[in-house]
Amino acid sequence: MKEVFIELIKDRAFEYAVLPAKEVNFSQEIYKACEANLCGNFNKSWTCPPASGSVEQHKEKIFSFSNAFIFTTKGELEDSFDFEGMTAAKEYHNKITSELHEQFGKTNPVYGAGGCVICKPCNYPEPCNYPDKKFPSIEAAGINVTELSKSAGLSYYNGENTVTYFSFVLF
Repeated sequence: MKEVFIELIKDRAFEYAVLPAKEVNFSQEIYKACEANLCGNFNKSWTCPPASGSVEQHKEKIFSFSNAFIFTTKGELEDSFDFEGMTAAKEYHNKITSELHEQFGKTNPVYGAGGCVICKPCNYPEPCNYPDKKFPSIEAAGINVTELSKSAGLSYYNGENTVTYFSFVLF
């Protein structure tokens, strides 16, 4: 399976690694940051808490798989305030993540970078318009991306004026 994932991200991702699922670290503090609505999506999106599920529910799902295929993309920015560059880099990353989800998401859960952006604004709490296209963010599961990068041996910080996004698919 790893080889299939590599082929799909080849020449598009910055780094990738396979991490045993049992080594994914969960943090109630990350989930609490969601509850504090630091990004503004708490209780406003199907892919963010509380609709996305509890840390325990994500832990149970993730630990039911053997491995996580983690990949990153890196975007170059004009400067550290280049919001347009960050947005373009995230859209590029989300395109790859969505492709993986479309191909494997029914059997292999996918976690992405940040909340869903298919509908602006999200239809929550009304039924999701695209239930087969949505996937939760890594942070919504209560996973600290910095710790995830360390565990997987991937770079979290890739230099000045860059932004790095993370996603993973379970197998």
